[in-house]
Amino acid sequence: MAIGFVLITTQPGSESSVRRALDGIQYVTDRWMLFGEYDLIARVQADDEYALTRCIVEEIRILEGISDTKTLIGAEL
Repeated sequence: MAIGFVLITTQPGSESSVRRALDGIQYVTDRWMLFGEYDLIARVQADDEYALTRCIVEEIRILEGISDTKTLIGAEL
């Protein structure tokens, strides 16, 4: 199991539309609005790191209204 968190900065006024778009992405298991440096955080969970990174790069980062992302991928030690 691979888990990551994507910190998202949106273009002004795009927070709600990006949040709704995240709801339609298969591997996004939860998302929250934030106040501060980032506007949203999305929890992404997939069977393996390959599926996780594909989701982040090919489905999340390309969403209209996103201006920047930072991704944190959990490691099992």
